[in-house]
Amino acid sequence: MLRKSKIFIAGHKGLVGSAILADLKAKGYTNLITRTRRELDLTNCSEVANFFEEEKPEIVFLAAAKVGGIVANNTYRADFLYENLMIQTNVIHQSYLHKVKKLLFMGSTCIYPKDCPQPIKEEYLLTGPLEYTNEAYAIAKIAGMKMCESYNLQYGTNFICVMPTNLYGPKDNFDFETSHVLPALIRKMYLGKALEENNWQAISEDLRKRPLQGIGENSKSYEILEALERYGIRSTPKMVTIEIWGTGSPLREFLWSEDLADACTFLMKHLEFDDIVDLMLIPEDQKQIRNTHINIGTGKEISIKDLAFLVKDVVGFKGDLFFNTSKSDGTLRKVTDTSKLKNLGWNCSTDLREGIERLVTELTRIDLACNDSENTILT
Repeated sequence: MLRKSKIFIAGHKGLVGSAILADLKAKGYTNLITRTRRELDLTNCSEVANFFEEEKPEIVFLAAAKVGGIVANNTYRADFLYENLMIQTNVIHQSYLHKVKKLLFMGSTCIYPKDCPQPIKEEYLLTGPLEYTNEAYAIAKIAGMKMCESYNLQYGTNFICVMPTNLYGPKDNFDFETSHVLPALIRKMYLGKALEENNWQAISEDLRKRPLQGIGENSKSYEILEALERYGIRSTPKMVTIEIWGTGSPLREFLWSEDLADACTFLMKHLEFDDIVDLMLIPEDQKQIRNTHINIGTGKEISIKDLAFLVKDVVGFKGDLFFNTSKSDGTLRKVTDTSKLKNLGWNCSTDLREGIERLVTELTRIDLACNDSENTILT
């Protein structure tokens, strides 16, 4: 990948795509192509074919996907399966037809088996049942990874797949219906602190950016309090309490999105698909090439309970945390083995507390709600 290469970033408005776009610009890449969903619907085969015919990109970062939290994944299973299959199938196939030199496809560690050994190695993919609530999304992503792998083996393409851990960062999704655990915790604590301080201006500004099912900046205070309580932010004259689902015992790993972008640029510059196959050291009589993706993570984990108290400290929320043990914990542990990536010479640089501090600052400064879901949001 050269600085003059014509590079298409699919999903440049989302958490990952925006970080990749910014990283490429910072490193001197200037021939960058982007499209919003209004300009290019990646689920539309003919639109994608016409785009590749007209633009002829040399490099593709496929960061476009439909994603969400546990509730969204389990509720909109057909949408997650269909839209992700269509986006990745169209982009990967047209990349092959138009002889793209290199493509990077984004998976997610949530597509590993629910009960696989820890830390999670690349070869654990497809060795056990998936987490049910995440099954549709996982199957779509596995299909995309296998599509890249299969095109490489049959057609000699150079498509690389990466498996990021849980992500957070600028342009994160703070919507309570679709967000992941960390941005949801940050927003809950922020609103809880505003209630403690009777800061209705801050609450009004937050709701202007991120309305809650018809509740916005002009709603009555009692309506706002009722809405916040539905999302686990409970205010009484004596105390504000934040509800957190589960026991708080599950362990999770979190990666700053700008570190992921740096890793993706690093891999696209320094790694070819043939290099990955060579690293696998497969004997000739057992030449079954599979699981050629690369994990991207920190290798460090934290319990949801400790994460909640860390966010509480950073935000400055002084109320109580209530762990609702009637709710499911989900997978109890999920941490990646990042030894392959480390052996290639890359390490993450952003500490979790530092990342949370930066995200809290951005939450109060700019509108992070406009994830305008244009083929975009990926974690």
